[in-house]
Parts: sequence; C-alpha cells; structure tokens
Amino acid sequence: MRINLYKIALLGAVLLAIFQTGCKKDHIKDPEFGTGDYPRIYDETNTFFSPIRVISMGETTSYNNLSYSPAGKVKIAWKVDDEVKSADTAFSFTPTTGGEFTISLEVAFNGLKSTRSSKVLVKPDTYTLKPYDKVVLAYLSENGTAAAIDFETITHVACQYGRVAADGGLDVSAGESNSKTDEVVARAHLAGRQALLGIAGRLSGMDGWALYGASDFGDAIRKSDMRAILVANIKAYVTAKKLDGVDIMMSDINVDPYIPHLTSLPAFISELKAALPADALITVTVAPSWQHWSYPDLSAADWVHVRAFEDGLHVGEHVPRGQPSGFDYMKTAADIWKNFHLPAEKIVIGIPAFGLRYNEIDDEGNNLGWGSYDYITFKNILELDPTAGGKEKIDHAFGVYYNGVPLVKQKAEYIKTSSFKGAYLWAADYDIKGDGSLLKTMYTALK
Repeated sequence: MRINLYKIALLGAVLLAIFQTGCKKDHIKDPEFGTGDYPRIYDETNTFFSPIRVISMGETTSYNNLSYSPAGKVKIAWKVDDEVKSADTAFSFTPTTGGEFTISLEVAFNGLKSTRSSKVLVKPDTYTLKPYDKVVLAYLSENGTAAAIDFETITHVACQYGRVAADGGLDVSAGESNSKTDEVVARAHLAGRQALLGIAGRLSGMDGWALYGASDFGDAIRKSDMRAILVANIKAYVTAKKLDGVDIMMSDINVDPYIPHLTSLPAFISELKAALPADALITVTVAPSWQHWSYPDLSAADWVHVRAFEDGLHVGEHVPRGQPSGFDYMKTAADIWKNFHLPAEKIVIGIPAFGLRYNEIDDEGNNLGWGSYDYITFKNILELDPTAGGKEKIDHAFGVYYNGVPLVKQKAEYIKTSSFKGAYLWAADYDIKGDGSLLKTMYTALK
C-alpha cells in the first residue's frame, strides 16, 4: 500500500487548526453569548476550593482574584446565609458573632445564573459550658475530624493532634492539616462543650497505645529542661487555638526503664497547671495493666482516662481467641484505679470503637502468633456485616470481637449507677453517626 504524504500532511494541518481553535475557544474569557449560555466565574486562585474556612470573631476572610464573563455585563450578588451583602466583584466577611455561615456568589446574565459557595465557621470569643452529670468524652485519633462527631451527644472532645518529641518539641501538623484543631474547637464551643488537646508520643496504631521500645514522651518529661520546652510549646498551642486543656497520653511503658517516665508525671502536670489558665483541664490517660503499680500520685489531674478495653489475654502466641474488652474486664480495670489510686469521682472509663480480628490460627484453633491478628474499626465492621451493631462478634476471617451497641449500653448503665465520673470512646472517628452510634449509645445511657 502506497502512502500519500501530501494527504497526511494536509490532514494533519486541518486537525491542528481544529485543535488550536478549540483550545482558543476554551480560554476565551469574554465570548459572544448566545441563547442558553450561562455566565462564567473564573476562580483562578481556587478561592472556593476549600469547603470550609475556620476563623475567629473579628477576623476577615476574603473572596477575591475572581473574574467574570461576559466582562462588565453580569449582575453580581454576594450573600451571607441568603442575605445579599454586596454587588462588587470581590467580597470580604468579618463576623461579629460565632457560628457557621454560608457565603455564596451569584452571577446572572440573560436570566441565567451561575453560583459558587463555601462555608465559614467562626469560633466564638466566649461560650457557656452546657451542664452535665457524667463525662461523655469523644476521643479523636490523629486522623479524626470534627465531622465524625455529633456534638449534641458528648460533653467533651479530645483530639490527639499533638505528637511529643524527646527534645520537648510538639508536632501539631495533624491538627493544622485542613484546620482540624480550629474546627474541633469551634464546633465544641458553639455546642457548649470543652475541647482538649491530646498529646502522645509514638503509638502502636489503631488501638492508640504503647509502641514497643518508644520513649520519646517519657524522655521529654523526665528531663527538666526538655520538660520546660514541652510545657512552653503546649501553652503556645493551647492559647492560640483556644483549647480548654490537655489530655496526657504518656504511654511509653513498653521500654526499659519505663518507671522514670511515669514518676515524672506529677512534675509535668504541676508545670502545665502553672503555665495554663486556672480553669484549664489537665487529664491523663492511664493503663490498668500490671504497670499500674508504678504510677505515682495523679490526684493533681482533674481526672484520669482508664484504658479499660484491652485485657491482653487474647493476643500473643497460641492464646485463645475471644473478647478482649468484655464487661467484667471493664469493671476490673476501673476497680484497679478506684481501689489503688484515685476516688471513683476522678475516673473516666474507656470503651473501644474498634475490634480485634484474627487472621491466622493454629491447629488448636487459637491465635497463631504476634503477627496473626490486627484491629478493625467499628464502622468497617458494620460494612462487613450490617447487623454487627447488635452483636459482639462477627464471622469474618477467623473472628472479629468488638463492643456492639448492647455491650456499650451495659457498660454505660453500670457507669451511670456507679460513682465513676463517666466514659470515653476511643476513637470517635472509628464510630458511625446517627442510629447505631456507640457514642450516642453511651450518651443516652449516661445522661
């Protein structure tokens, strides 16, 4: 077959001309508009890219660097919650009250409209704490966001956005990403709830606890100069973000020696209290395992969060599969701290929103070894079995054991009828919202 180079070249030139014409048409900012053509909004700097902006009262957020087509012919309307505020090409919003506002841009031409919108969440300068009888604390992991929480079903929120380094440094990048800390504080205060900064060292993963061999946090607080640096860093962040206090999750207890880490806690608490406002909350997340004997007097803390949801009997080599966070274990863990450490009125008991999954078993049907199990969130458990909320075990892999709604309700009712201060859920972002929520179940039983 002969190739006609002339025809190929001609065809190529025609196609190039069509392509270039199309490209030019796509980039025309002031075209001739025909019937049915909508006006255009050019947002070259992604002014509306972020779904929500979080600011404080008195701060200004601006919407600018926008252009419109047909230029000079469109009718512009800037609205705040559907109320027209401006007809200018740009807009600035300076709120005088806290709340959530919708900023919308409406551009009209020939009876047709194009729109853009975004949300602005405003932290109130002051707020009134909503009264409560028992603490119901939602604890967000470092990946959790305010969107995971119904703030009407809690009394407090802690967000684990502070990572402690051995030199006293405080990495808050988890909270600064997408303004997560600002949004948690704003939504908590608007609902009359208190928000705490959770600080921790390196953790093991979804269960949010001790990483073997980690000592960053412990090293920082047992050295007076490093401790002073850490306290200053915490004070600066808590102040800047208008947080209500700090939860100390010093879990460096899987390293030798760990006792000096624990015995440094009173000095750390004392120095934090001196640095923060008098009404700031200082809480500590503690272990009920055999290491509990090494904890010092923590009475200076406002309360402790007892991690009463991993008995340690169902992980390891050739151990029986089973529920690691049963009702009886919760009672035992809470009683350890009540009988040997603090009055019940200063104890908030932990409930898990994740399950233990067995992936391999031995010939006897027991867990195979240290690498044969993992953890799965409650929301993922419900994806595997939509009826899982009413149970404690599902037949996935070689079994997943967890706390469903009935067990959480039983635990919360026990806490309500006892003298304990309340309960917390780890982690709130592992839960679901609405009906079937573990957090909602806790709140309903405890209120």
